[in-house]
Amino acid sequence: MLKIWGRTNSINVQKVLWTCAELSLPYERIDAGMQFGVNNTPEYREMNPNALVPLISDDGFLLWESHAIVRYLARKHGLGTLCPKEARAAADADRWMEWYSTTLWIHMKPVFWILIRTPPEKRNMAEVEDNRKKLAAYLEMADAHLAKNEYFTGTAFTMADIPHAVLAHRWFNVPIERPALPHYERWFRTVSKRPGFQQHCAAALT
Repeated sequence: MLKIWGRTNSINVQKVLWTCAELSLPYERIDAGMQFGVNNTPEYREMNPNALVPLISDDGFLLWESHAIVRYLARKHGLGTLCPKEARAAADADRWMEWYSTTLWIHMKPVFWILIRTPPEKRNMAEVEDNRKKLAAYLEMADAHLAKNEYFTGTAFTMADIPHAVLAHRWFNVPIERPALPHYERWFRTVSKRPGFQQHCAAALT
């Protein structure tokens, strides 16, 4: 059976759990990271030298990095659905997943960590505002794209929508100023109704 190491409030673990839900994959999950420890043990570091979550074992095949895991599971179990079968469509999904990593999360992470996981007296609000502005500008690009597309890759929900939706959940639930993004908001209302999101990603931010 598929094994997943990671705590349920991790944005990166949530991507993997939602993917499993979309694919109806059974799995065993082991709490790891932050208050649970585990990830800093020699045994875990041997499997994942980064000592981060998530980590999966698929019949002994070890894989870390959340987007690599999402792609692997989608290609293995959802080729033609969650992972587009046609090469260019798959590349389009890959592109949006990479954009999340290289662009959006760089600015969402400090906003989230400072406002949600940092004590009020230690919060650098100038850093929050700087990253909020940059993220808002990039999300306007996403909004323009979604004005012409139902989902990130066109007319179908794919693996590309998963990381963007868990980020959007944080964007819409941290106490910040947000510009109007009607198409992005419409897209998020749609994807956040999916059972996998509701089960694994919709909880209050912690």
